[in-house]
Amino acid sequence: MSKRKRFVITSLVLSLGFVAIQFLPDQYRMSAIAGLGILTITFFYWALYEGLGRNMTLFSLILPTLFTLGVGFFWFLLPSTVFTRLPVVIFYGIGIYALCLTMNIYTVAAVRTIALVRAAKGVGFVLTLVTSFLIYDAILSIRAPIWLVAPSVVVLSFPLFLQGFWSVPLEKEFSLDLFSMSFISSLVVGEVATTLHFWPVTVVVGSLFLTVTVYMLLGLGQAHLEGRLFAQTVRDYLLVGIFVFFGMFLATSWGG
Repeated sequence: MSKRKRFVITSLVLSLGFVAIQFLPDQYRMSAIAGLGILTITFFYWALYEGLGRNMTLFSLILPTLFTLGVGFFWFLLPSTVFTRLPVVIFYGIGIYALCLTMNIYTVAAVRTIALVRAAKGVGFVLTLVTSFLIYDAILSIRAPIWLVAPSVVVLSFPLFLQGFWSVPLEKEFSLDLFSMSFISSLVVGEVATTLHFWPVTVVVGSLFLTVTVYMLLGLGQAHLEGRLFAQTVRDYLLVGIFVFFGMFLATSWGG
């Protein structure tokens, strides 16, 4: 079976999984989302098995799994109508197919140079940000205590940064530098989440600001790994962060 057919089957089966969850009782839906995450790992391993090995190519399974979990968690926040759920299923199916193509390019590029790798990195970067927003939105929506929110943000941010930084060198051998960069970046996002806990922002605004933090850290980290961390690059990312900060400040309801 060709890779293209495997990608289509993966997208269809996982999308139908979300549809099937609709028919489950509420108490089983969270477990079903977790099961769908495991199913995502299984299908992506099957779709990409030629390029996977016992090395860092396994990082290509991270983003699809977190994308599934992010969409799944966000799924619970939507009204139970076909007009809200159907667009999400379509969006998810397209996203999974795009991830199949992107991760396939990653695994091939880990072996040899190919022309499409830059485009794949761009798609991977955008989908990392989308996944980040969905996950942070789910975490902040729970309104849990800060001692639970901050560690959750750190733990879920770490694999996002890990696969994001790995997409630059696309090496097979494990790198301590990538792990340390990912860990430090995750801690910074966790610290920002802690600060937002004491800031009267809405869930959407807080999630957006955390996502912009990921955008800045991931973008600067990737520029560093590519040897392009110039002063202008730093200024560009910082300007985005400052702009969003002031936007969040103005959007905050200070009257309580």
